[in-house]
Amino acid sequence: MKKTDQYDGVYLPYINKWGKITGLLGILLSFGPALVLAVIYGIVPPISAIITAFIAIASAVGVNWIVEPISYFPIIGVPGTYMAFITGNISNLRIPAAAVSQNVAGVEPGTNEGTIIATLGMATSVIVNIVILALGVFAGSAILESLPENVVTSFNYLLPALFGAIFVQFALKKLKLAPVALGLALGLTFALKAGVFSFLPGYPSYMVTLGSVFGTMAIGTSLYKKKLI
Repeated sequence: MKKTDQYDGVYLPYINKWGKITGLLGILLSFGPALVLAVIYGIVPPISAIITAFIAIASAVGVNWIVEPISYFPIIGVPGTYMAFITGNISNLRIPAAAVSQNVAGVEPGTNEGTIIATLGMATSVIVNIVILALGVFAGSAILESLPENVVTSFNYLLPALFGAIFVQFALKKLKLAPVALGLALGLTFALKAGVFSFLPGYPSYMVTLGSVFGTMAIGTSLYKKKLI
């Protein structure tokens, strides 16, 4: 059996089967506490409060429900998508782990090999994440309290530094496209700060992600068709 046949005929069906099962279990566990309060204790918030809360959340992050699966899928593939959205911490842990694993293994994102390596990297990050969280629960507060204030403050820069490192890693692979992505992100960020998107519901920070992702995809496709990249 060829590698592609084994990947498409054996591996993916197995992943889809267990991905759906774990996804449904994740939904059940997520809503479990609310269901217990409603069914056993009869505690149910007013419908108006539920609708208001949903609109508030959806207006702020609802676009991510569409943008994130589309933008992350080319890097992590089918198995990685199941794993990422059931474990969380996608942008700050899973995607960096997948990207670094692919880079170390010398495989391209979007390929079968890249997908498998990304899944292994993400799985490792989940295990390490659980171990660190367990240690953090017991010792985190004591450790943080003993650290100097300037060290604790510096933790606020971890996520931007992580995003910058990921951008550079992918920019080196697509040097001609990197300035386009960076320019779009900076331009949209300045537009957001200037209140250009103030007519949109909620705090429209999602326009930066939406415009950067789909704008880069559109410009990249156009440049590819013109054989400039």
